[in-house]
Amino acid sequence: EKESHFLIPREGLGSRSSQVSPPGLVSWGGDCHLSEGQAQGPSKLGGLSFRSLLCLHRAQTLQLPGLVLVGPGGRGACLASLSEVVILSFLSCVPRRGFTRAYADYIGFILTLNEGVKGKKLTFEYTVSEAIEKLVALLNTLDRWIDETPPVDQPSRFGNKAYRTWYAKLDQEAESLVATVVPTHLAAAVPEVAVYLKESVGNSTRIDYGTGHEAAFAAFLCCLCKIGVLRVDDQIAIVFKVFNRYLEVMRKLQKTYRMEPAGSQGVWGLDDFQFLPFIWGSSQLIDHPYLEPRHFVDEKAVNENHKDYMFLECILFITEMKTGPFAEHSNQLWNISAVPSWSKVNQGLIRMYKAECLEKFPVIQHFKFGSLLPIHPVTSS
Repeated sequence: EKESHFLIPREGLGSRSSQVSPPGLVSWGGDCHLSEGQAQGPSKLGGLSFRSLLCLHRAQTLQLPGLVLVGPGGRGACLASLSEVVILSFLSCVPRRGFTRAYADYIGFILTLNEGVKGKKLTFEYTVSEAIEKLVALLNTLDRWIDETPPVDQPSRFGNKAYRTWYAKLDQEAESLVATVVPTHLAAAVPEVAVYLKESVGNSTRIDYGTGHEAAFAAFLCCLCKIGVLRVDDQIAIVFKVFNRYLEVMRKLQKTYRMEPAGSQGVWGLDDFQFLPFIWGSSQLIDHPYLEPRHFVDEKAVNENHKDYMFLECILFITEMKTGPFAEHSNQLWNISAVPSWSKVNQGLIRMYKAECLEKFPVIQHFKFGSLLPIHPVTSS
C-alpha cells in the first residue's frame, strides 16, 4: 500500500506516541484497547492528528469505539488503502456515538462569531481587551519576522525555501509567544495552545497553506476562549481585530514566499487559501441597504467598500493575485453572486464549509486533538 509507511507497528506504539505528542498535550481518556498484550486503558494520544488515529485504528494497534469507516465496500467494509476512506465529518469520527467534543466546540465557536459580526462594518466601534492587544502584537511579531527573512534566489518559482527559515523561528519561539498572551496561572495550557498556532501558518515541508491551516488558527482562538483568556465581550474584536490581522500576515506570507495552495480544488473551489472570511464577511453584509451579492463582482463596488467588509477584501485580493475573467478563475464565487440575499449566501457558505472543509480528509487529516479540543464524543449533534 502506498500509505503503508503511515502504519505504526503494534510493538512500537509507546515510543511512537511519545514522539508525536508534544509536551503539555494530555492523554486522550477514551476507552481505547491496546493489542499484543498491552494494558487496556487511556493511551497517550494527545497531539495525534486524525490521520494518525485512523492509521492506528487500521493497523489494529488501537481500537476506537464507534469509529466507522466508509469505503467502496460500504459502511464498515475492509479498506485497501487510506485513499478509499470517506470521513463522515470533521472530528466526528465516532458517528454512532455522536459528534466529538472538538467538532461541537469548534463549529459552535465559528457560528457564535458569525452571529456576533452580523450587519457590522470593520470600522464598527468595539472594545479591545488586553488579550486582544497581545494577540495582535503576536501577529505583528510574525509579520516582522517575514521582513527579517527575505526570499532567496532559487530556480523554482513557487515555494521559496526561505519560508522554512521563517517557520523554524516560529517553531522555536511559539510557546514563548503564546506565553505572552496567556496569564501565568494558565501557563500549563501554553504547550497545547502553541501547537495550534504552529499549525496555522502553513506546512514547512510542502511550503503550502490552505483552509486546514486557517482552521488551526480558529482552533487556536477557540482554545483561548475555552481557558478564559478571551471572553464573550471579545467576540467582535476576535474577528475584526485578530483574525483580520491574521489574514494580512498570511497574505504577506503567501506573496513573499509564493506558497502553494494546500488541497486546492482549483476553479471548483471557493478560494485557494481561505474560507472563514467569506462566512463572516457575508454575515457582515446581511441586510445591507444597497450592497447585494451581485455587487461583489463589480470592481467599483469592491474598491469603494473593501475596507469595511472582509468578503470584499477577499475578492480584492483574488483579483490582485489572479488574471483573466472572474467567472473563469473563481467560478464558485461567480455562481454565488447570483444568490438573491446575503443571508442565503451566509447559510450556504456554512453548509459548504462543513462539507468541503470540515468533512474532507485531505483538508482536516492533520488536525490535532488534545485536552481542550478532545476526541471524546458528545451525545447530541
